[in-house]
Amino acid sequence: MGAVKTVLVFMLVGALAGAVAASFIVPPILGWYSEPGAIAPGKQVETICDPAYMIRYTSSRLLRGQLIGAALGALLLYPGVVTARRRGAVAPQAAA
Repeated sequence: MGAVKTVLVFMLVGALAGAVAASFIVPPILGWYSEPGAIAPGKQVETICDPAYMIRYTSSRLLRGQLIGAALGALLLYPGVVTARRRGAVAPQAAA
């Protein structure tokens, strides 16, 4: 039971760290990706957009980025499994 708990703790911490990291990384990337290109050098870029659509688009991309970050963070499952196996392997040898 202790090994399962260790793995779940690693996954939870990794998922939270991934979501927090995505909250800081995704907005600047979305700003860069969504920025219109200048057609004429030296002239200001003119755009016409639907604010409601842009809010839905941006928030959905941010949430998707957080989901991806949480999933990547939860991939800390492997070190959790390795740690749990090492603890399980060391305990019987110490008792003998």
